[in-house]
Amino acid sequence: MIDKSVYGPWAVVAGGSEGVGAAFAEQLADAGINLVLIARTPGPLEETADRARARGVEVRTLPLDLLGPGAPATIREATDGLEVGLLVFNAGANSYGHEFVTGDLEKVQGVLDLNITAQLALTHHFGALMKERRRGGILLVGSLAGYLGQAHIGVYSAAKAFSRVFAEGLWLELREYDVHVLELVLGVTRTPAMERAGLRMDLPGLRVAEPDDVAREGLEHLADGPVHLAGGNGKTAERRSGFPRAELVLGAHEASRRLLPSST
Repeated sequence: MIDKSVYGPWAVVAGGSEGVGAAFAEQLADAGINLVLIARTPGPLEETADRARARGVEVRTLPLDLLGPGAPATIREATDGLEVGLLVFNAGANSYGHEFVTGDLEKVQGVLDLNITAQLALTHHFGALMKERRRGGILLVGSLAGYLGQAHIGVYSAAKAFSRVFAEGLWLELREYDVHVLELVLGVTRTPAMERAGLRMDLPGLRVAEPDDVAREGLEHLADGPVHLAGGNGKTAERRSGFPRAELVLGAHEASRRLLPSST
C-alpha cells in the first residue's frame, strides 16, 4: 500500500471522476490519504468523492474545466493550506480525433492546452512545494500513443510524447530532493471514455487493462521512475521505439484501425 507519510496527507487527482482517475481516488482513500478531486462533470465527480469518503478520508471536489483561463489559480486557491504530497495528472483524454490539416485548429490547440499546458501549470506549482518539503510524488498518466505518430490523433500522440520526455527531465531535477516522478504509460484500458467512443475491446489477442489494475500498478511503482509501462506493454513500447519508422508507423496504423467502430 502507498505510504501516507511520503505521499500524504493530501493528494490532488486531476481527472478524478471516473475510470483510472476514480480508481486512483479509491485506492488512495484506502491508504488514508485525503483527496482533492478535479473533473469537468459534477455528477460522476461527486459519486467518486462519496465512495472515497466512505473509506474514511476527507474529500474536496473541484468541478472545473482545466482549459478554463482561471483553472490553475482556482486550484491553487482551493489547496492553499493543504499539505499535498501527491499530484496525479490523469486529465487529457483524446477528445478531438480528426485529420490535422482539415481539422479545427482551435480544437487542436485544446488538446495541447489540456495535455501539456495544464499539466505543466499543476506540476510547476505542486512540484515546487514538494521540493521545498523534500518529499512527495508526481504521477503523470501517459499513453502508448506517445511512442509513434498516428493518423487523426497525431497531435494527441505528440502531446503524450512530450509528457513522457518531460517526466524524465523532471525526475532528474527532483530525485535528489526525494520527490518521485513517474510517467505511467497506459495501453488500451477499459474506461467509460473508451466505451463511449465505441472502441472494440473484444478483438482476439488485444491486451485490455482494467482501471483498478493500472492505478494499483502506478502507485506501486511511483518510486521507480521516470517511466513505467502498465499492463505488460513494455515490449510494445520497445517495438514502437525502433526503426525504420515508416514501417512501424504504417503497421501500427493498420492495427489500430481494427479498434474503430467503423471497421466492424
